[in-house]
Amino acid sequence: MFSIGDFAKHGRVSVRMLRHYDEIGLLRPAHVDRFTGYRSYEGAQLARLNRVIALKDLGFTLVQVGAILDEKVGVEALRGMLRLRQAELEASIAADRARLTSVEARLRTIEREGLMPSEDVVVKSVPAVRVAELSGVAGGFSPEHITPVIGPLYEELMRRLEAAGVTPTGHGLAYYRHLPDGVEVHAGVEVGASVVGADFDVVDLPAYDSVATLLHRGSMDEVMPDVQALARWIDDNGYRTLGPSRELYLELPEDKALWATELQEPIGPA
Repeated sequence: MFSIGDFAKHGRVSVRMLRHYDEIGLLRPAHVDRFTGYRSYEGAQLARLNRVIALKDLGFTLVQVGAILDEKVGVEALRGMLRLRQAELEASIAADRARLTSVEARLRTIEREGLMPSEDVVVKSVPAVRVAELSGVAGGFSPEHITPVIGPLYEELMRRLEAAGVTPTGHGLAYYRHLPDGVEVHAGVEVGASVVGADFDVVDLPAYDSVATLLHRGSMDEVMPDVQALARWIDDNGYRTLGPSRELYLELPEDKALWATELQEPIGPA
């Protein structure tokens, strides 16, 4: 027979843990002195303790461990539990790898630029959205090409929406598509699900599970450094762009220096 202290040493657990296992019925001592309350264990009980430790290391809860050891869980159920645990671990490893890649990318940025980025890229999901829009073509992605096209598009879109009695339900949202000799510019605004096109188009933009976003503050004439920073982040972190670039106009006060625009790039593994 082992004292609780010796048994704990052989099993490489704490005395406190053995007492807890006794309290929940997971591993009862072979003998408890009725006068002193001292617990004693038999050597054969080390096998059960080892199984407890092994199952805990696999990520099972103590309740699950007890059910497995007492054979209250059948082979098929145990196989299912292990497969579920396998999937959880694989997801955790993938998340850790993504975080590691982000850390490495941040280090490269600091080493390249000598300072922390002023804005952080956030990856998030975005829901599907219905927009009323007008479109046009610009000669390139730079502000000197985009601004002369998108400004008049929004002015005309708002005029047509008012004439049709349609009230926007959310923010302005622009998106862009590459053309062989330019850029297709879509100037849109969120509208209700029941809106149908009149002398404007109504488009249902898809949801995305992963979108790299960066908040740009100030006039859109000064957006290119943030656009380039977002593109570098996507490349540095092992992603590729999956869909058209989007701009979500969050705040548009009179002073353009106070504008807040969320740049959005749908992404997936490279």
